[in-house]
Amino acid sequence: MEVLKIATAGSVDDGKSTLIGRLLYDTKSMTDDKLEAIERTSKQKGYDYLDFSLATDGLVAEREQGITIDVAHIYFSTPSKSYIIADTPGHVEYTRNMVTGASTSQASIILIDARKGVIEQTHRHFFINNLLRVKDVIVAINKMDLVDFSEETYNKIKADFQELMKKRDYQDQTITFIPVSALKGDNVVNRSEHTPWYKGQTLLDHLEELDQKDIYNTGTPRFPVQYVIRPKTDDFHDFRGFAGKVYGGELNVGDEVVVLPSMTRSKIKDIYFYDKQYSTAPRRSSVTITLEDEVNVSRGDMLVKVGDLPTVDKQLTATVSWMDGTDFTPGGKYVLQHGVNKVLAKVDAIEHKIHPDYSGIEENVTALQMNDIAKVRLRLNKPIFYDRFKDHRTNGSFIIIDSRTNNTAGVGFIE
Repeated sequence: MEVLKIATAGSVDDGKSTLIGRLLYDTKSMTDDKLEAIERTSKQKGYDYLDFSLATDGLVAEREQGITIDVAHIYFSTPSKSYIIADTPGHVEYTRNMVTGASTSQASIILIDARKGVIEQTHRHFFINNLLRVKDVIVAINKMDLVDFSEETYNKIKADFQELMKKRDYQDQTITFIPVSALKGDNVVNRSEHTPWYKGQTLLDHLEELDQKDIYNTGTPRFPVQYVIRPKTDDFHDFRGFAGKVYGGELNVGDEVVVLPSMTRSKIKDIYFYDKQYSTAPRRSSVTITLEDEVNVSRGDMLVKVGDLPTVDKQLTATVSWMDGTDFTPGGKYVLQHGVNKVLAKVDAIEHKIHPDYSGIEENVTALQMNDIAKVRLRLNKPIFYDRFKDHRTNGSFIIIDSRTNNTAGVGFIE
C-alpha cells in the first residue's frame, strides 16, 4: 500500500491539530479509548463540541496552553493509502521543528485562519515548503464557519496567497486551495453543504488522488551502500552483496555502474530482496545488489549509473537551517553526515542570512542562532558524492552534528 507523508503548517490557533483530529475521526481511525478521552476532556473544559486537537497534542504543556510545541507524527489509513502526518508547531521560535516535519514530506497542508488571512507566518510556512521542494501544497482556508462560509473572504485570501506565490523560486509545485471548517468537518472528509460555490475536492479526496510519481522529486539513481553482505555459509560461500536503498530513479540488472569514490566500473549482476530476485530495483526500494566483477566496495561507497555521476568534492555551498542553542560561526568545526557518510566539516563563511518571510537577506552576519536560515560555505576533510538539492532531494541534503554533544545541530540543502 502507498504511504504518503504530509506536513502541516499554520500559525498558532489556526487549527492544525483540530484538522488532523477531524481526519482521524471522520475516517474512523481514532481508537475508542482516545475518543472517550477527548469526549471526557472536552466536557470537563465546558465545550459543547469535541476538541479534536487533543488527538495530537500529547505534551502536558500543549494540552494546557492549547498549542503545539513538538512535532507529532500521526498515522492513519484508508482502503487505498496509508498516511503519516507531521503536526508541526506554528510559533516563530519553532521554525526548526517545521523544517524537520517538512523535510521528509511529499505533500504539505498550510492552514490559514479565514478571519486573519495571509499573515507573516504564512509567508514563513510557504518559504519552508518552497525551500524543501515540497511538490504538492494544499492551502486549507480554515474556520470558514466563523466568516459565514463567505465566498468573497475565500477569494480574497486565495488572491493574496497567489501574490505570495510569485516570490517563490521553485515553480514545479502544485498549489490547491480548499475552504474548510476543521471543527465542524466541512470539506475535510465530507463535502460541505455550506459551500455550494466551491466546486473542488474535499481535503481527503485530494490526498487520495495524489499520484506518487507526481509528488516525489525524482532524479538520477543513487545507491549508497549501507552494508556489505558476506554470509560465508555452505550455500553462499562466495556471495558478496551490497545492501542499501535506491534513491532518485531505478536500477536494472545489466546496468553499467560506477563505484564511488574509486571510480571502478562494473555491471549489476543480480538484485535481491530477501530471498527473491528481481530484474529492477525501483526508486525507494531497499535491496541487495551483486556486481559482475570482484571490485572493492565498502559501506559509505555509492553506486551510480555510468554517465550520471554526482559532484565529488571537498567544498560545498548550502542553505543551512540552524537548530542548536550554540551559535554557528565561521571557523566552527562540526561532523557533517551525508547519507551513511560522516566527514569533518569546517565553516568557511556565512555568505548571508535569509529571512524566511520573503523580506530579503541580511549580509555581514557573524553568527547564526537557533532557527536562523542562511547560505554558508563549508570545507570538508574528504570528498562526498552529492547533487544539488533542487535536482536530488535525498543526495542533496545533510545534517550537521555537534561533535561535543552529539546533537543534530542543523540541516543543510546543497546548492
